Amino acid sequence: MTTFLSHLNAIPYDVFANPAASVLLPIALGTSVGYSSRPKQTQATYLAMKQPPLRPPPQVFGPVWTVLYGLMGYAAHRAVTGASPLVSTDRMRTLYSLQLSLNLLWMPLFFGLRRPVLALADIVSLVGLNGYLTYLYFSIDSVAGWCQVPYMAWLGFATYLTTGVGYLNDWDISEATLKKRMP
Repeated sequence: MTTFLSHLNAIPYDVFANPAASVLLPIALGTSVGYSSRPKQTQATYLAMKQPPLRPPPQVFGPVWTVLYGLMGYAAHRAVTGASPLVSTDRMRTLYSLQLSLNLLWMPLFFGLRRPVLALADIVSLVGLNGYLTYLYFSIDSVAGWCQVPYMAWLGFATYLTTGVGYLNDWDISEATLKKRMP
């Protein structure tokens, strides 16, 4: 599988080589996806769904994801630029690009298409992929590895929330179903 992955397009090395670009790229992409999903409508949808215990208020997600996107970008910068010159960074850059794509896909799957099962499959894939990236990062640079730890923790929490919302709503968060619940 990793042989196939190396043939996928990855974020160019020059982005990772520049710490500002490496940090700002995921923040800009995440912000774009967040705003394209119409935040006010997303918050109303979020509040209309049956929620599991410990769910944060919707206003928490934007700031948390901004910090996490910055940390993931900085971790990638440190790992890619800290790798031995004898080691190709192609696979690591491809895996990072894939995880960023999966990350950005979650919101349209969950709030746009209203498909919690697909969003759950997406986030479970994200957890596995980022677990492996965290392992790779720690083998290259401990700071890069530690920058991934909050992201891994939040992905675990987000998996719990996705599963909880799906289960409590019988895996149906369609607009028609949620309208029945709104006052």
